Amino acid sequence: MDRSNQTSPMLGFILLGLSAHPKLEKTFFVLILLMYLLILLGNGVLVLVTVSDSHLHTPMYFFLGNLSFLDICYTTSSVPLILGSFLTPRKTISFSGCAVQMFLSFAMGATECVLLGMMAFDRYVAICNPLRYPMVMSKAAYVPMAAGSWAAGSTTAMVQTSLAMQLPFCGDNVINHFTCEILAVLKLACADISINVISMVVANVIFLGVPVLLISFSYVFIIATILKIPSAEGRKKAFSTCSAHLTVMVVFYGTILFMYGKPKSRDPLGVDKQGLADKLTSLFYGMVTPMLNPIIYSLRNKDRKTAVRNLLTQKHFTW
Repeated sequence: MDRSNQTSPMLGFILLGLSAHPKLEKTFFVLILLMYLLILLGNGVLVLVTVSDSHLHTPMYFFLGNLSFLDICYTTSSVPLILGSFLTPRKTISFSGCAVQMFLSFAMGATECVLLGMMAFDRYVAICNPLRYPMVMSKAAYVPMAAGSWAAGSTTAMVQTSLAMQLPFCGDNVINHFTCEILAVLKLACADISINVISMVVANVIFLGVPVLLISFSYVFIIATILKIPSAEGRKKAFSTCSAHLTVMVVFYGTILFMYGKPKSRDPLGVDKQGLADKLTSLFYGMVTPMLNPIIYSLRNKDRKTAVRNLLTQKHFTW
């Protein structure tokens, strides 16, 4: 490619977002803002409850607290930028700001994949080996497991972001997305991106494939164990301890498969509509799962509902 068409990345990037659909911007600003506030409120309350209530200082709730905090970080890494873009005619982001936003989004996404796998293992031990659960899932085990999830997600995000931001960019540095989504940024590169593609494939295998296999095998053994329980009440109680995690996992991975697994349109007239649909799907993927997680885990968990009720009662008497 002609190097004369290269532009300095230090000038920053332009985020298209909904620039071609200005009438939708105000509507989506209100909608995304409301969803973001619900995410902060729901996940913030769950983090506070998990930390303050000693009855919830167990491996399962420790992982849930990490998941809630992660959802807050994940949405905060992109939503303020998106909301700001809806209010300004020229939607720009600096090169360093783009790199930071890309890193945080990638890190949080990869960490959540690993955390869901760790949570599946926790449920496997609790149901299939209950007598060994206190020993296997001791604090000396589950704290490093959670820390390792964050470290692994941050490491792969650093690698992917470094590889992407070292590339030379062409044209007007216009990103056809709401944020610095890594695939959208790679489309602007003037150089060969084979290394980037290979590294992303490897990362997807490790952070999507391996956790999915771990979760699948865990639930095969969990279901087999539950079916062996003689009483219907016992089976119901055992399944209720992992139904919330199973629901969140289906929503999380189901949305990913819908986003990246659907066939692309070959109709040139439908490219713009599909591009808009892809961007909106990606936007709501980053909002719906964090918004649903507190609802799913609270409604299907008596301990957390009791803890939230106690916390609200204490606040009421304090005031």
